[in-house]
Amino acid sequence: MRSINSAERRARLGIRHLLAAKNGAPERIAESVVALHATDPAGVFLSVAARGRELEPKDVERALYDDRTLLRMLAMRRTMFVTPTDSVGVLQAASANDLADKQRRTYAKYLERSGAVEGDALAWFTEVEEQTHQALLARGVATGAQLSKDVPLLRTQVNIAADKSYSKPTGITTWVLVVLGAQGRIVRGRPNGGWSSSQYTWSPVESLLPQGIARLSAAEARAELVRRWLTAFGPAPITDLKWWTGWPVGEVRKALAHLDTAEVDLGAAGAGLVLADDLEPVTAPDPWVALLPALDPTPMGWQSRDWYLGPHGPNLFDRNGNIGPTIWSDGRIVGGWAQRSDGEIVHRLLEDVGAQTISLIEAEVDRLTAWYGDIRAVPRFRTPLERELTA
Repeated sequence: MRSINSAERRARLGIRHLLAAKNGAPERIAESVVALHATDPAGVFLSVAARGRELEPKDVERALYDDRTLLRMLAMRRTMFVTPTDSVGVLQAASANDLADKQRRTYAKYLERSGAVEGDALAWFTEVEEQTHQALLARGVATGAQLSKDVPLLRTQVNIAADKSYSKPTGITTWVLVVLGAQGRIVRGRPNGGWSSSQYTWSPVESLLPQGIARLSAAEARAELVRRWLTAFGPAPITDLKWWTGWPVGEVRKALAHLDTAEVDLGAAGAGLVLADDLEPVTAPDPWVALLPALDPTPMGWQSRDWYLGPHGPNLFDRNGNIGPTIWSDGRIVGGWAQRSDGEIVHRLLEDVGAQTISLIEAEVDRLTAWYGDIRAVPRFRTPLERELTA
């Protein structure tokens, strides 16, 4: 059995996630990690910044909103991602279709339980989806508030926990937009505000992808998604793959059965999987550092993190498992950073890294400061070290 130790895994990480060379275009950067995490809008831009030395925010905006070579969508683990447009069909069939069906049924149960509608709540909700899609087709581009004016049923109020003192009625516009987005029928467009804004407009997918989303079988798409994950994140234990996809272990094994994989020895991490044609040793790149944003796809790519995180988890993760801004050196997390309200980028090292690495980190801080410009972006999920640095 081939042995791949932590040092070689970190070398693969630096090379394949474009963190060592920092010479990728936005589309190539997203592809290198399968998809960029987009729960926090600013995170997409900052993940690109960490991997594209010559890029600016306008390059990401052009890919997202003008050229449409990147697209924002719900996929694995009901998480928002940004992925290359030619990868949308894979994520849609592998994860998003099932997610749309699950969410629709969940929302229908809420409607039934609250008594907000009479009769078949699932059929009622599906009808609201159709009316909303037609309204968006008529407008071309719209906000949720505009669509709720066009479709009166969107203004239906639901109290999903009426017996709780903290509960209050809520509209269903967001529910309907979530399901339509997961179906691949509508997509988020340019936000109202700067690149850190989360106030999105919506467009029908027909206006952005005239040929539609590529249709694949679930089995075909899942095998392809697993292949891409192993290329970017392998070798790794199957438990990491199960966590990242959010699938039951049986579905993970079905997808793996379509691929030629090899088992390798990861030392203390146990056995791991890698594509059978990806067993050649990897030479470590030149020394590198990176300032990655909260929820960056690299640290969120694995569930087992000791080999790159070390003992720093309590400082860098919130209680729900969301990682904050991190400093990396040669494939290991060595500290954290934050942006203060005046725009200053501050950081703290959690271990001794030496003068050369400190110099590289300071250069990245300067580069990131210029990237932010006048934008101020607070991570959606605050972590202990990020809070301390901005106090």
